[in-house]
Amino acid sequence: MSNLEVADPDINNPLHPHQDDAAGKRSFHDVEISRKESHVDGLEKSGAHYDKIDHEVAKYAGGARIAITTEESTRLRKMIDKRVLVVMITTYFLQAIDKGTMSFSSIMGLPQDTGLMIPGTSKLGPQWPWLTTCIYIAILFVEYPQNYIIARVPVAKYLGFSIIAWGAILACHAACKNFAGLVVARTLLGIAESTCQPAFVVLSSMWYRREEQASRVTYWYMMNGAQQIVGGLLAFCFTLIKTGPLKSWQWLFMSYGIVSIFFGLFVLWWMPDSPMRAKCFSEEDKHLMVERVRDNQTGMQNRTFKKEQVYDALTDPQTWCYAGIQLCTTLPTSGLGSFANIIISGSLGFSVLQTQLLAMVLGAYIIIVLLSSVWLVKKWNQNTLTMLGFVIPSFVGTILLMTIPNETTAQHVGLLLSYYITLSFWSAQTLGLSMMSRNVGGQTKKSVVVAINFIFWSTGNAIGPQVFLATDAPRYFIAFATHIGCYALLVIIILYFRWYLTRQNKKRDQLAAAGVAEAHDENMVHAFEDLTDRENPNFRYVY
Repeated sequence: MSNLEVADPDINNPLHPHQDDAAGKRSFHDVEISRKESHVDGLEKSGAHYDKIDHEVAKYAGGARIAITTEESTRLRKMIDKRVLVVMITTYFLQAIDKGTMSFSSIMGLPQDTGLMIPGTSKLGPQWPWLTTCIYIAILFVEYPQNYIIARVPVAKYLGFSIIAWGAILACHAACKNFAGLVVARTLLGIAESTCQPAFVVLSSMWYRREEQASRVTYWYMMNGAQQIVGGLLAFCFTLIKTGPLKSWQWLFMSYGIVSIFFGLFVLWWMPDSPMRAKCFSEEDKHLMVERVRDNQTGMQNRTFKKEQVYDALTDPQTWCYAGIQLCTTLPTSGLGSFANIIISGSLGFSVLQTQLLAMVLGAYIIIVLLSSVWLVKKWNQNTLTMLGFVIPSFVGTILLMTIPNETTAQHVGLLLSYYITLSFWSAQTLGLSMMSRNVGGQTKKSVVVAINFIFWSTGNAIGPQVFLATDAPRYFIAFATHIGCYALLVIIILYFRWYLTRQNKKRDQLAAAGVAEAHDENMVHAFEDLTDRENPNFRYVY
């Protein structure tokens, strides 16, 4: 039996989970029948508008707010982590390592075997960047349809099928013989993988409290670093394959693809679609899991399309700040990711095997950056200031890459360290995603905001490799100058974003101080009504 306290003291409330026929108390199990019969009446009596609440959510959302103890909330969070967070972390790791295959295979013979080298030279031809760009062009076109689908289907099942699809496509890369075949495979891979991050934003806001979401988003996002460590080690092992029916890069694609297919089947079996549909949890725990995210006030689920929320999303400065953060961070990320091993081996003078192993160090640094940023957010509750702090090393590292000569061993090492610290800006990308999941209310609005966010995300990723011009190799001054411009614009966006959110919170605090009840509702009776953050005066933004 859970240890709960109900905010509404009315023991005659049919939604009260502690009534008993004999002594004013009864078990949660006994109240289930009356709850299901009277949840509509109870919600309406509490002041909530039942017609605005998704019917599945309404079955589990009581009219009275239930205060869940810290111990009980921790128990529920651990159960959710086991079923949801583990899947998100592993899925994102597989997606990151799958995308990293092109970077690792770039020095494993794939360009030579598929005719992507400039004839008579050891340089990659102009077609190479398009193998990354085509992925994000595909995502650009399918992002909104994907978000529309994710909001209306069982999200875990859809994610599982997507993982199986991209695993099969990745394995097919091993059969590609030329640029045309690779472009087709990479484009299809982008379409299949476009489900992942939007689904994770929805899952994070559905299952976790606002104060938990920043760390959960960081945990799965730091798999970008983990894939550098594990991917670098595995690529090193695959590079040692010199004989057999397949080349080392073909084994790389085949192995990762098959593993992804089997994991997709596991997701279909293991992961619940929502707290309301989670057959792996008891009815009592499902009620509590819905209740513990009430104070998020961003809603859980609503499959009704609301055109007024589309307008709200398009006119909200928040939407374009999130989009700008993604554009300014993914443009450098994509280029650095595609050319990471080329820069380390060609520009900085390290061997192929050394480059594969040095990628592991880069991965460790990315994990340190992301974990330290989420620790600072937990400690000081300052998302935007943390973003700004981690952009500074990116300026420093990029400037050093452009100015330090590359002649001695000491300079090689110095340039390598400078390259590592340029990746500090990734904390802004991660915290931007976590703020979006916490600050955007209304399911239609959220789907539009997430779609726009990832349209800009894919645009940045598509442009990123193109600024690394073959004529600018091996130092790529034009690319790094472009990155400095991105960092400068990122600082401007973050400063404006902080000012805007602070101003909105002050306006709502003034309403509460003036006695407007809707701006200071501790019971949060409208939390599940699918209101947008701008429609709900009781909502407060995190910044």
